[in-house]
Amino acid sequence: MSDNSIKISYKSKIKELIKHNKFYYEKSSPKINDDDYDRLKKEIIEIEKKNPHLIDKNSPLFQVGFKPSKNFKKFKHREKMLSLSNIFSKDDLINFQKKLNNFLDLSSDKNFEFSVEPKIDGISASLTYKNGILKYGLSRGDGSEGELITENLKTISDIPRQILNKDFPKDIDIRGEVFIENDEFERLKGNFANPRNAASGSLRQKDPNQTKKIPLRFIAYSYGFISKNKFKKQSEFLLSLKNWGFKTNKFNKVISGINELVDNHLYMEKKRFELNYDVDGLVYKINQIKLQNRLGNISNAPRWATAHKFSAKSSFSIIENIEIQIGRTGALTPVAKIKPVNIGGVLVSNASLHNEDEINRKDIRIGDHVKIERAGDVIPHVISVDLSKRPNNTKKFIFPNNCPSCGSKILKEYNQLTKKYDAVRRCSSEGYECDKISIEKIKHFISKDAFNIDGLGKKVVEKFWELKLIRYPQDIFHLNFNKISSLDGWGKLSSSNLKFSIENAKSITLDKLIFSLGIRHIGQENAKLLSDNIKTIDNLCKIDTSYNFLNFTNIDGIGETQVKSLKKFFSKDINIKIIKELKKILRIKKIENKVGGKLSNKTFLITGKLSGISRAEAKSIIENYSGKILSSVNNKLNYLIIGEKPTQKKVVKAKELNVIILKQNEFLKMIN
Repeated sequence: MSDNSIKISYKSKIKELIKHNKFYYEKSSPKINDDDYDRLKKEIIEIEKKNPHLIDKNSPLFQVGFKPSKNFKKFKHREKMLSLSNIFSKDDLINFQKKLNNFLDLSSDKNFEFSVEPKIDGISASLTYKNGILKYGLSRGDGSEGELITENLKTISDIPRQILNKDFPKDIDIRGEVFIENDEFERLKGNFANPRNAASGSLRQKDPNQTKKIPLRFIAYSYGFISKNKFKKQSEFLLSLKNWGFKTNKFNKVISGINELVDNHLYMEKKRFELNYDVDGLVYKINQIKLQNRLGNISNAPRWATAHKFSAKSSFSIIENIEIQIGRTGALTPVAKIKPVNIGGVLVSNASLHNEDEINRKDIRIGDHVKIERAGDVIPHVISVDLSKRPNNTKKFIFPNNCPSCGSKILKEYNQLTKKYDAVRRCSSEGYECDKISIEKIKHFISKDAFNIDGLGKKVVEKFWELKLIRYPQDIFHLNFNKISSLDGWGKLSSSNLKFSIENAKSITLDKLIFSLGIRHIGQENAKLLSDNIKTIDNLCKIDTSYNFLNFTNIDGIGETQVKSLKKFFSKDINIKIIKELKKILRIKKIENKVGGKLSNKTFLITGKLSGISRAEAKSIIENYSGKILSSVNNKLNYLIIGEKPTQKKVVKAKELNVIILKQNEFLKMIN
């Protein structure tokens, strides 16, 4: 193709992209499906890679993504709307049940009674009723706060405006899914890409009269806040929902036993194609409310529920190249660049190869015909190679010995527990000396579970890095918005929106700040444990090479691996400098004490086997009442809880230090 032909083709595709962006972002009525839209963007980017001189200001490279919505006020959920963990197989289900039994200190093969319901692929919403009147309705948002979309939700006929039943709670948040039935979507699909987008776009219309034109449905499935919870079982609550006038799913049922759950899953997987709405799996909830309360939540999901996704979708493609991606912790991940293929309605062009051992085990090469699988939200990966179609000139893939980004040596760490070398190779710099690691660290810094900055997505970070606007996390808060507004694809409005989002992000809790730093082995749960111990950003700034890292070993849940990682992180001057710079900028919010607070400022340690309760559950109870768990007997310990066969050394040392020793029944009396 001649240069002029390429230019004409490129300009034509850009014009088409502008048109479809207008339909999608301004009118909320896309004219092409997601696959075709993604394919168009990919074709534009491919041309730009080979012809950078052609890059237009409307290129996908400069697109920010979703703008922060100013149509709706943000409103805090009274109880968080958590996401669900996913399982995909019978083995996953067995492991899920084992975890429940371990937490509750029950026999490992005990079966639970589950409330089972189809997982509708729609938009979650929460409805607040006070004295039977619908007061307001929220979208899920980020789980902590959602958009106030009351008037739009009121247009849905399935949602009662007033409930007169005497047994209806005086104050309750009813939760459910907003969706569009498939036959109704057929009439609308010229305006929306798929049923889920239709539901989402309709709920976010500024004018409720426009929402009213869309035949939205609502199925209720749970509650958030409830003033007086008299229900003993989830299934009882679902029956009450029907009595109150809400629609519930006719396929809801109560099931016990792994085999029965698997049989029902197989049945529903076949049945789903007969349904008039999209379903992507089943949700399992422990049926007993008392057990739900005992099990509680982890940081972003309930322990007592999970989503059993329907079987993986797969297809075949050709590996066009193998590239090495570098993560924020220095891990080198090989990724197969494949000929784009549609798998379950999603256009897939990348597939994970996991690590060097996986490539060698499957003998994966450039040019191979491979089977690609995508299960739920899991990243697509290569299942197998069709050796009968392998070209004669393929060569074995050789993993690099040096980091492709900074040239540092790459290494495999020796695991003292397994007595084996890890499968993953890592860049030895593991810090801001490596550009690729730096970019990934900043992407993690602004991610949803960290600073969650609207409008500053991964692609924007990459572009700002390329323009040298960002090098370290603190640079985000010193961006030159006048310069940004003059960039191609930007303007005063988009620049102003980004500035607004960044200003809002300055207010953050200490645990989210610690998590955002991207310290290896420090996830959300460990970040919370550390923040409870460190307490203030001033104390965080005082951690350096002279710090006594043994202090962290007293935190139950922080082990040698985490302490080693923390020591390594704080041994680098640049990391300490970043924290000190952030301290000048941020407003650290205090985490509200949990309801009760009976054990506030008290510390506990458990030794010996407890009866009818696991250590994990006992720890959860203590933390729910604002107490702290230590991992050793020292002069900071207030109470030693002893079960059967306690460690005598701990008991003796506790007596020496005048620590109060409690038997299990004494501890339970203490918290009523």
